[in-house]
Amino acid sequence: MNLADLNKVALAMVTPGQGILAADESSGTIKKRFDAIKVESTEDNRRDYRELLFRSQEAMRQYISGVILYDETIWQNAKDGTPLVRLIEQAGSIPGIKVDEGTQPLPACPGELITVGLDKLADRLKKYYERGARFAKWRAVIDIGADIPSMTAIHANAHALARYAALCQAAQIVPIVEPEVLMDGDHDIDRCVEVTSRVLNKTFQELRIQRVALEGMVLKPNMAVSGKKCARQAPVAEVAEKTVQMLKRCVPAAVPGIAFLSGGQSDEEATAHLDAMNRLGPLPWRLTFSYGRALQAAPQKAWGGRSENVAAAQAAFAHRARMNALASKGQWESGLEKKAA
Repeated sequence: MNLADLNKVALAMVTPGQGILAADESSGTIKKRFDAIKVESTEDNRRDYRELLFRSQEAMRQYISGVILYDETIWQNAKDGTPLVRLIEQAGSIPGIKVDEGTQPLPACPGELITVGLDKLADRLKKYYERGARFAKWRAVIDIGADIPSMTAIHANAHALARYAALCQAAQIVPIVEPEVLMDGDHDIDRCVEVTSRVLNKTFQELRIQRVALEGMVLKPNMAVSGKKCARQAPVAEVAEKTVQMLKRCVPAAVPGIAFLSGGQSDEEATAHLDAMNRLGPLPWRLTFSYGRALQAAPQKAWGGRSENVAAAQAAFAHRARMNALASKGQWESGLEKKAA
């Protein structure tokens, strides 16, 4: 393992004013997104859609530091035969790959899940590295409910995340460590902070046990927000304050950067929260975005599966990417959204 190189890639992934595009939707998820815009989820349509994103010059060159791909996409070629991975590299962005294989029910823990995919991961990472991937992603899912999460679920998922991260670094690939505490449910923001803190503390404990070099990883956590069904939705300033306070308590300063997931927030909410956090600086790590839906909902809608809409979709993508890039420097204002509209 060459830690200096891993650290260089990790720092490039969280370059100020840039963030990560999560384009790693599984076949099932992309089908749901395509259903919503009445586009059939064929291999060609998925490729055409992702190609339009990766060829979006303004967004990719200026605002996107890295792209998380799905297994299908990393092996795909663009219409003209260029590997999609090359398009990302040509735009000056770093290709990455989602390596977990989804979730399964966790034995003896009703309503809780464990992420799978560690078997043969070392072999897969070798092939992904040869294809051009320089970072990877593994998502653990923790739900908040009446009697959950259990310590069992927190421990099992933290252990898997740490094993994955160690295998990545051995393969010279930067791990994005993503312990997501879901915002579904009626819990308030303080319950979210309490659970997320437990999850982060356990995750870093396991990372140390597995000898993961913190300088060569990126954390992808949820923000501290109220559950979707909670009667009181915490305002932007409170979300920012409580999230930063929680991260300062739980995330070592050796971690180069934190790239938040949007986790079901609306496009503008995700941007406003990130912006407010970056205004609370100086912070021990760089704070940026690793959004999927919050970057892609607008371009998907503009595209609608039609080639004549590619330019409009790319403009919509560039706008969302720019808004989040500004937020990653604490320079976003809601008025900029109105102007573009």
